[in-house]
Amino acid sequence: MLNIVLYEPLIPQNTGNIMRTCVATNTPLHLIGPLGFSLDEKSIKRSGVNYISNCNYTLYDSWEDFEKKNAGTYYFYTRYGHKPHSAFDYSNRNENIYLIFGKETTGIPKKLLKANLDYCARIPMSDKVRALNLSNSVAIVLYEALRQQDYNDLLFDEPHKGASYIEEYEGDL
Repeated sequence: MLNIVLYEPLIPQNTGNIMRTCVATNTPLHLIGPLGFSLDEKSIKRSGVNYISNCNYTLYDSWEDFEKKNAGTYYFYTRYGHKPHSAFDYSNRNENIYLIFGKETTGIPKKLLKANLDYCARIPMSDKVRALNLSNSVAIVLYEALRQQDYNDLLFDEPHKGASYIEEYEGDL
């Protein structure tokens, strides 16, 4: 099972967007505190729209608390990684896979990265930016992992208006 882990996130809008992505992909979210905001803030709800109540998330006091309760394979996403995020094999649906992202200002602690160098990855990008937005980074990595798992029974057709909505559309351009 794929899991998203946010290490001490600071910006509520990013976390709200990530919560919405987790709901859209049926992916559990793990939040390692301390958080830089309250989970009941208006900005979290605004970013996650009405989907926050459907988000399967767990809050942890610390990295040690998270690690003690979650066994599996940990992957760390950092600008210091030497492999692209797509270099790892996420295809085993029976494995607990944790995709770990750091806080917006300082990322994942360097000591933790150094202890897990073989599992550190970087999203390839130019030298003109230091890093991508956290919620964008989560979406990029999560959808690569989902692609490798053939999207885990996610829907390929729009469920609310029907699969043939556009084919049957007769309105104006």
